Amino acid sequence: ILNNQRVSGAENMKIILVFLFIAPLAFSARAEKDYSSFDSATSPETKSRFAMLDDVRILANGLLQLGHGLKDFVHKTKGQMNDIFQKLYIFDRSFYELSLQTSEIKEEEEQLRQTTARLQINNEEMKNLSQEMNSKIEDLIQNKIQLQEKVWGLEDKVTKLAVIQPSMQETKEISSLKAFVEQQDNHIKQLLKIVEDQHVQLDRQHNQIMELEDKLNHIELQELAENSFTGDQTEPEATPFPVHNTTAVTYKSDGAAPDCTALYNSGMRSSGVYTIKPNGSEAFDVYCEMKFGSSWTVIQNRVDGSLDFNQTWDAYANGFGELNEEFWLGLNKTYSITKQGDYILRIELQDWKDNKRYIEYAFSLGGPETDYTLQLSRISGSIPNALPEQTELRFSTADRDMDIINDFNCPENYLGGWWHSECEETNLNGKYVAPRSRGRLDRRKGLYWKPKKGRYYLLKSTKIMIHPTDLKSFD
Repeated sequence: ILNNQRVSGAENMKIILVFLFIAPLAFSARAEKDYSSFDSATSPETKSRFAMLDDVRILANGLLQLGHGLKDFVHKTKGQMNDIFQKLYIFDRSFYELSLQTSEIKEEEEQLRQTTARLQINNEEMKNLSQEMNSKIEDLIQNKIQLQEKVWGLEDKVTKLAVIQPSMQETKEISSLKAFVEQQDNHIKQLLKIVEDQHVQLDRQHNQIMELEDKLNHIELQELAENSFTGDQTEPEATPFPVHNTTAVTYKSDGAAPDCTALYNSGMRSSGVYTIKPNGSEAFDVYCEMKFGSSWTVIQNRVDGSLDFNQTWDAYANGFGELNEEFWLGLNKTYSITKQGDYILRIELQDWKDNKRYIEYAFSLGGPETDYTLQLSRISGSIPNALPEQTELRFSTADRDMDIINDFNCPENYLGGWWHSECEETNLNGKYVAPRSRGRLDRRKGLYWKPKKGRYYLLKSTKIMIHPTDLKSFD
């Protein structure tokens, strides 16, 4: 802008100089012409005087216009320069504030990394110490067993000497052995107390490391792409869930099995579609996934977006989709299974970089009279929690929203039925959105995992499964 204004000002000054140079020549030529035309009527002095007055007037008028033009040009240029300086000031201040924020974030991240490293070193030292203590305890236990055998031998001798008076030497031997055994017992009790204290400290250190790792994960996740997790896979590799498998086998049982775990205990070892009959319910088909030494009843599966999950309340209650492809089992069927006892809810997630994560909850699911209220308590997992714990979450759909906050309908605005609370947590039944989709609105309507403090992470596939807390409850 400054260069353009300098060029424009230079051109204007050139025009003004040319005008000042040409104007006197023009006035002189005009004066000579006027003088020659009035040579017969007027005297030379009169003609000269009139010509000079006209020239002065014309010159004065030209100079006046030139002055106004120069004045307007100066004011305009001055205003443009002020605007430019103001914009430069705003830009400098914004850049300076951004630099300060970036420096603070880097310092906090470095402090967290250093603290985590120290805690990990302490954790290793505590583990080594615990191993040494356990080794010593095992040695002491062996010594105790040997001493106990000796004591039993001495008890036999004492029994035999009950009739015969024992000698003084034998009495002293027995007393000394008893004292030694009591001393060893006290030593073992002290070591056990030390080991318990060590375990308590290890648990405390482990919790601190987990908290710091969660903080580091939040910082690192903000620096990576929105649609990917971080770190290596920490869960066992699961058997791939069949997709579009038109040749999958459907197994028909006698209808007595209450869920997939009972089928596994009865000898079934292949993943596929089975018929179960929970207590007090009609028989229906489910997909059973056999892994981790048990079988899980799958209640939701999404892999490619081939099925629209923006369904009505009745559809979510009764279920929709194909069990060998994408599907939702149905709230009624899920409730009929879970009301038989205590169950674990497992959620498996995969992002668009094929990173896999999981999380498991202890949970309870209400019936239709409570609008299928869900209550969760996290047990374990390899990803930060994104669902409210110890909170009653009512299931909602676009045509039946149970929890409208500030006149904002979560299912209608975010698509798909789910256990919404504040329209901000994860929604695994949302619209299937690929990474190429941009814009915050599309992402929030999509299939995503949303920790409490973090961004929306688009998912490629999800799977929700349940099985009893007690694996032998349905043998």
